[in-house]
Amino acid sequence: MRGPVVVLGDTLLDRDVEGVVNRLCPDSPVPVLDETAATDRPGGAGLAAVFAAAQGAEVVLVTALADDAGGARLSALLAAAGVQVYPLALSGATPEKIRLRARGRVLLRHDRGGASGEPGQPSDEVLRVIAAASAVLVSDYGRGVARQPALREALAATRAPVVWDPHPRGPAAVPGVHLATPNESEVRELVPALPGASRLATASRGAQGLRRRWRAGAVAVTLGGDGALLCHAGSTPLVVPTPGSAEGDTCGAGDRFAAAASLALAQGALVSEAVQVAVAEASAYVAGGGVATVLPPSEPTVRARSAPGPRALQPAPRGGAVADRVGVAAVATLLGEVRAAGGTVVATGGCFDLLHAGHVATLEAARQLGDCLIVCLNSDTSVAGLKGPDRPVQSEADRSRLLAALSCVDAVLIFDESTPETALSWVRPDVWVKGGDYATGGGDASVTLPEAEVLRRWGGNTVVVPYLDGRSTTDLIVRTLAERTR
Repeated sequence: MRGPVVVLGDTLLDRDVEGVVNRLCPDSPVPVLDETAATDRPGGAGLAAVFAAAQGAEVVLVTALADDAGGARLSALLAAAGVQVYPLALSGATPEKIRLRARGRVLLRHDRGGASGEPGQPSDEVLRVIAAASAVLVSDYGRGVARQPALREALAATRAPVVWDPHPRGPAAVPGVHLATPNESEVRELVPALPGASRLATASRGAQGLRRRWRAGAVAVTLGGDGALLCHAGSTPLVVPTPGSAEGDTCGAGDRFAAAASLALAQGALVSEAVQVAVAEASAYVAGGGVATVLPPSEPTVRARSAPGPRALQPAPRGGAVADRVGVAAVATLLGEVRAAGGTVVATGGCFDLLHAGHVATLEAARQLGDCLIVCLNSDTSVAGLKGPDRPVQSEADRSRLLAALSCVDAVLIFDESTPETALSWVRPDVWVKGGDYATGGGDASVTLPEAEVLRRWGGNTVVVPYLDGRSTTDLIVRTLAERTR
């Protein structure tokens, strides 16, 4: 493949709540689910991207993320799955789909997040990565990303094969897509069936209608456990049956089908070959247990241990105004206020193990570059991995409170990874700041900060500010230890 596989569309936060039912509610004849565990995972386009990344492909996800805890959680889950997120701003809340389950069966699905928010404009880097893709999968869940004009223009212009997985509430596919992959119910909504027509006749008529309407190269209608029906320029459709039994949890099967077809096209397969591969992959996925067994396990939310990434599930420490500036909720509130006023979001990061004058100078200079300053703080686990088992000297709770107490710091976000990439993909700062010790040769402009590539995904900028010479946490520790041994 000459470039990454790009997945473009709406991402949701899916949550499976497992429990047991032993009684009915006393005030209403409904079952009571006693929760035993809950597992989060990316849904929608995010799930399709995870499936593609699990096959070893380089995967870029172009999606909209909200400034809330759900958006932070999605950013962490996607990064852990090896997906490169190129985020768009999203007004409103992260959409969530919650399945209440008992003994492997879904009792109820609870959707929340409200009406679709408006996705922001893509950066030049997003448009560049679409142009350089080996294949593009549009995973439309009807929430607006596939309708964004600049993205549609880029999709129409790319030379890569485009697979369009449509949604009845979404827009028409851009003209000229290689393959559209609706399911049976979507075809019936998009192309009304003739009364009394057979299942295959309805699927074939709908597929041909969509192919002409969208000027698509081909349309494959997925038929659940019976495989898929492919219509292309010829008058006779191709039916691709499943290779074996495909009974089980079908959640995500359509995403698995579309992702497999996209990967096959990226590797040079014919459309008919790609559909055969996709049917086999989706069938094996369902027969193997579905989404619960294929995805890397995420940390159940009912446990006390933290999941990777920004601490989206942990409340900020209590204890007054300083503590109110620490955590995902504090950052989300700040982002909403600053962006609603059209302000500039500035962020910086580091371990800040022993807060000293060099740190303060950098933070004060950074705060002057915008309307708020968010500090991305390495967690205790992250510091130990970077600095060794004897670090940090101070816990993340103490370090975060010290930073939040500074007048130049508006909020603190703790992250677990060795780099702040996951946190940055959610915060999407306009400016990322590092102290001058990151530049060599007295501020050589040719030096590229490691976060610069990440910032380019949404059009952000990276800068270096002057750093006070002779101030270093490591030097302070060494000097302190030397004094003690005298």
